[in-house]
Amino acid sequence: MSTIFREQIRKKIADEALQVALDNNSRRRIQSRLAAFAAVPDFQERRQRAHAIRAEVIEHLDKYLEQFIHHAQKNGLIVHRAKDAAEAVQMVLDVISTSPRKVSGEKRALIAKAKSMVSEEIGLNHALEAAGHRVVETDLGEYIVQLRHERPAHIITPAVHLRRHQVGELFHEKLGIAYTEDIHALTATARSVMREIFLKADVGISGVNFAVAETGALTLVTNEGNGRMCTTLPPVHIALMGMERLLPTLDDLALFISLLPRSATGQKMSVYTQIIHRPLQGQQRHLMIVDNGRSRMRESGLREGLYCIRCGACLNACPVFREIGGHAYVGNDGMSAPYPGPIGSVVSPGLFGENFAQLAQASTLCGACKDACPVDIDLPKMLLRIRAGELPVGKRSEGQSLPTVVKLGLAGFIRVSTLPGLFGWGQRVLGWLSSLLPDFLPAPAITGWGVSKNFPKPASKPFRARFNRLSAEKLQGWSRQEDRYVAEPRQSAAPLPPVSLASQFISEAMAAGAHVSTCAPDQVLAWVVSFLHGRKIDRVQIWNNIPHLKASDLMAAGIRVEKSGAPEILAGITGALAGIAETGSLVIPGGDGQPLTASLMPEIHLAILRASDILPSLAKAIQLPEVASAPSTVIITGPSRTADIEMALVVGVHGPKELHILVVEDVTTD
Repeated sequence: MSTIFREQIRKKIADEALQVALDNNSRRRIQSRLAAFAAVPDFQERRQRAHAIRAEVIEHLDKYLEQFIHHAQKNGLIVHRAKDAAEAVQMVLDVISTSPRKVSGEKRALIAKAKSMVSEEIGLNHALEAAGHRVVETDLGEYIVQLRHERPAHIITPAVHLRRHQVGELFHEKLGIAYTEDIHALTATARSVMREIFLKADVGISGVNFAVAETGALTLVTNEGNGRMCTTLPPVHIALMGMERLLPTLDDLALFISLLPRSATGQKMSVYTQIIHRPLQGQQRHLMIVDNGRSRMRESGLREGLYCIRCGACLNACPVFREIGGHAYVGNDGMSAPYPGPIGSVVSPGLFGENFAQLAQASTLCGACKDACPVDIDLPKMLLRIRAGELPVGKRSEGQSLPTVVKLGLAGFIRVSTLPGLFGWGQRVLGWLSSLLPDFLPAPAITGWGVSKNFPKPASKPFRARFNRLSAEKLQGWSRQEDRYVAEPRQSAAPLPPVSLASQFISEAMAAGAHVSTCAPDQVLAWVVSFLHGRKIDRVQIWNNIPHLKASDLMAAGIRVEKSGAPEILAGITGALAGIAETGSLVIPGGDGQPLTASLMPEIHLAILRASDILPSLAKAIQLPEVASAPSTVIITGPSRTADIEMALVVGVHGPKELHILVVEDVTTD
């Protein structure tokens, strides 16, 4: 472990504000994750299926890439493949240099960028700025760290290391607002700044959570609405994707979407799940498929690291990350690791080599990361391999470079531990000596161990002896209890009445923050007009062909109706292809007469959903043929939200502040 790494660790542990921020993050993330999976009785089965799917993809990556690229190109995406970071950056620069500008004659591009770990990995922002372009991170946490000229401190929560007063000072200094620690006010400031960026951006850049080989679809999972803005409003969209982010089928996608948000943020579904098949009308979509060391890693003992879905659960569970945070993870040369935490300690050396091999030392090997992983990645096993010098880049490293005395001691231990009789005798001797020794033994500096810790005192009795004694006592106790135990007759619980899909949908949608009402088909117009008049709204953006609602009837009621969006329009009215009962989500396809901006730009989104269109599950919904035929489909679960500042939930970041769903009851006939 380098001196720089040790210094970073000591510095972060001594930072009181950081310690409070990390403690709050880990506690809330772990609790919300456990609560989210408590309602999933087959979680272990799901994660094993997910592991098998990811193993299949990585094993046959070339086949799935070929299948995916074929369908993506057929859908109208312009696909580029980059072997390394330099090639990926140049491809992005080439696309931007030839893209149209919203401001005529302007040479530099304004780029609205959504969260992308691949962009951090290849150093994209620095290259764009060096070429004269203006790039703005639009995720709230990413925007905060960009203003501070820092890397993200967490895969999911980039500004996890900061307290509200630090963000308040930053916005006061950089944006010129009055100093405040009010998180709602700080978020509102970011919303006002970003709205202008979204409207004027020449290019939008995003990452890709999953790509589906059988359809050529790209999937983005976000909460704030900035990802949708970056992929919908600019005339050019560039998606950056690590070559391993593939899934074979839409059924597999449904499985992984059930795992990712629960693991990342404790939600059943993120607010926005986009499934992109084609460019929107008048838009270019470019996809950059990046290798950058993944092929080498795939052929190494670290290939399982490529199964990762970037949920960040292992970071929240790791006792080391909870003490030092993401910025302490640095290479031998002091360079910040693109990926921190347990998965970063595998992926960073796996992709970039020996410089980051020391990160594997920042682990207790307790296995908490493996337990938290929704794909059941064996991170401790790979951390041990890195410690042993197994790296895919270049020749085999020297591992820990242990002092000779330690190597001899370990060799002796291996010899003794393989002989049960000798090992047992050694344990008894150490147990006898323990009564004569202090609680901790100072380690000689020559071992390298005593730099940061001491040898623990040997146990007074071997584990096997203690285990056998406790087991015997428990068995005796159970026998005594059984002598006195009288079984009571079981009473079978009365079966619960079935819950209708509509009732389940309404309950889940309201739990996600939506407002839900119901009415008969002939009451839809009156309900909508009453709602709009009650809010003093006389201008809306609306879809064509909404069930039970005609634009002409709204106009007759004094409501100005527009098909395209404008920043000053306060309400958007859409239909819905389907509702999803298990999560309270809406399936909203975009296309001709169905502008996605109606569910994105206004402060209020009003959706009309027929009860007969409510389906039980996400798996059923994404198999609807209209999903594959639409250029882009968004699955919406509640209003836009963020918790990037001190984990405080704020509703209405970049997307609508309110989501109102009107469920139209089925018509029954006697």
